[in-house]
Amino acid sequence: MSDAPDDAGPDDTAPPHKTSLRRRRADFDARAQAARHDIENQLRQGKARLDERNQRLTARTGRNLPAAIAVGVGLGVAVLLSLVLVKALFMIVAAALIGSLCFELASALRFAGRDVPRLPSVVVGVAIVPAAFYGGASGQWLALLGGIALVTVWRLVELVRPSHRASAATIVKDIGAGAFVQIYCSFLGSFMVLLAAQPDGQWWTLASLIIVIAVDTGAYATGLSFGKHPMAPRISPKKTWEGFAGSVAASLIAAVLLSAFMLHEPWYFGFLLGGVIILTATLGDLSESLIKRDLGIKDISTWLPGHGGFLDRLDSTLPSAVAAYALYLVFA
Repeated sequence: MSDAPDDAGPDDTAPPHKTSLRRRRADFDARAQAARHDIENQLRQGKARLDERNQRLTARTGRNLPAAIAVGVGLGVAVLLSLVLVKALFMIVAAALIGSLCFELASALRFAGRDVPRLPSVVVGVAIVPAAFYGGASGQWLALLGGIALVTVWRLVELVRPSHRASAATIVKDIGAGAFVQIYCSFLGSFMVLLAAQPDGQWWTLASLIIVIAVDTGAYATGLSFGKHPMAPRISPKKTWEGFAGSVAASLIAAVLLSAFMLHEPWYFGFLLGGVIILTATLGDLSESLIKRDLGIKDISTWLPGHGGFLDRLDSTLPSAVAAYALYLVFA
């Protein structure tokens, strides 16, 4: 018979060095678990602080700024690579953008009560890109006129369906709205394609796009920091004269540098190029704001996080493309 008590456990008879090892292991596990909990708490607190800062920034700027930056960088990289590598690839990017513009504006007009056929509008917006790239200005104009005719006939054919019937005055307004989509989105947008197709035109296209970005960035940064005096409060309440001054400075600096190092024009040509584009970009921004105000909407669409829609981002580019092409014809 053993003299050991019946409730004796394995630890009571374990060698001292094994007991010490178990204690060190238990102490290590406890410290590791405490460290893990501490890291998890710090991550949760950091995420909460980041979310709070993003909410304050969104409330101040009116957009999700990190998402807006990510989307802007993505679009910029696509345009840059297509122009620098093989400029014919720019047709793919341009067709996707112009087709999206046509769809967005046609949808917004339909929301406002104008029955604009979306499918033919998008088809024409895509078709005008190769027409302008390979056919030049003649192809551009033929595609525009043919596109307006297609959208008009499509709307008239829809009248056989009872749900699309309307008065003569309404039909005329619908046809006018369809033509407006093609002129504003397809025609103006195709000038970038027309410019890119010219000898060394890809560099002029890229330079004009960079200047437009400088205009928007300068206006946004200075307007957000110092904006106090509204520029056109009834059209765009957030646009200020301080922001306009920032856009002028940013665009002129960018234009001077691009003229000297990208376009191989005299550095002072940048003042003309930047000055023209600051006017057209501001006009484009205000025009799109006026359209949205007339339609009673905040953004043309919600496709792009932090931006609204493609038209909300490219509104400054549309009239600037016309100006850049005109300057190319005169000076290049």
